Amino acid sequence: MGVVAKRSSMTFYSDGLSHYSHRVRIVLAEKGVSVDVVECAGGNIPEDLAQINPYNSLPTIVDRDLVLYESKIMMEYLDERFPHPPLLPVYPVARGQSRLLIYRIERDWSRLVDTITDNKDPDAVEAARQELKEGLIAVAPIFADKPYFMSDEFTLIDCCMAAILWRLNYLGIDIPQNKQTKPLFAYMDSLFSRDSFKESLSEIEQDMAHQKANLA
Repeated sequence: MGVVAKRSSMTFYSDGLSHYSHRVRIVLAEKGVSVDVVECAGGNIPEDLAQINPYNSLPTIVDRDLVLYESKIMMEYLDERFPHPPLLPVYPVARGQSRLLIYRIERDWSRLVDTITDNKDPDAVEAARQELKEGLIAVAPIFADKPYFMSDEFTLIDCCMAAILWRLNYLGIDIPQNKQTKPLFAYMDSLFSRDSFKESLSEIEQDMAHQKANLA
């Protein structure tokens, strides 16, 4: 993300490889928040992080005296702290449905991304690749109905999806382009063309769509 002219009251400890860090950076960019980003890729975690985060984990965001270290909580906090543009629906039922969709994305797809990047068992990695590929192909037609994930507006759900979809090539997942998947590719184009998405990319992520990682 861009260098800020003056020191912000908010600091974001980010892993440029992690889709969890990326989803939060997309929210920060959507909101136009001035933030000091501390890049911690490759396990290069600052010593002071352990003093404020009992899990010494990434991502972590510090806003004055508040420290948050779970990406979904960070995203919702930022949406409430900086209400424009809103990234969750106003009404409780719709908000609940949006939260449930984010939960399902994590249960169904985020865990597979984590397996592909973190698991040392080649069979487990390949099984996760296949499951993620099949899941995305199966859901592709829903993007023909709305410009975003079951919504006319860009939301926190899309922040989660964008961070995963940007990594497909890096994860070794090749989605075939055909009539069924055409809406998914159109959805990806709309996500990746947003100025906020481009601004959110770490240096590592800028090259990620064009290279495969040396994964098991």
